[in-house]
Amino acid sequence: MVIFPETEEQARSLGQHGFEGWEYYCTDRARHPRSAKSFTWNSIDRIVALDAFRPLLMIVGTEAVTRYVPTEAIANAQQPKELYWIDGASHVDLYDKDEYVTPAVDKMVEFFRAVS
Repeated sequence: MVIFPETEEQARSLGQHGFEGWEYYCTDRARHPRSAKSFTWNSIDRIVALDAFRPLLMIVGTEAVTRYVPTEAIANAQQPKELYWIDGASHVDLYDKDEYVTPAVDKMVEFFRAVS
């Protein structure tokens, strides 16, 4: 399945999440010849059905369209586990926007120091 359309106009018609992914992967922001441009449906099923090993920290933006995925995965995970929300961030914001990446990295350091 193709992830991103060819044009910005087409991407905008997909809504916030579709446009943000297109903007990240298909513009100079992060374009790379080997960037993912498609996926298989069974890869999505595997992510949603994640049966995580311990420890598990999932960091999610409160504005992420995909926020249901970690919410379901964390419910099925064993301890230690934590679901950490980054206020105002979308899914793609967590890739490279410093105001969201910095608190995410700080949380990772805190969490994995505590469980190690």
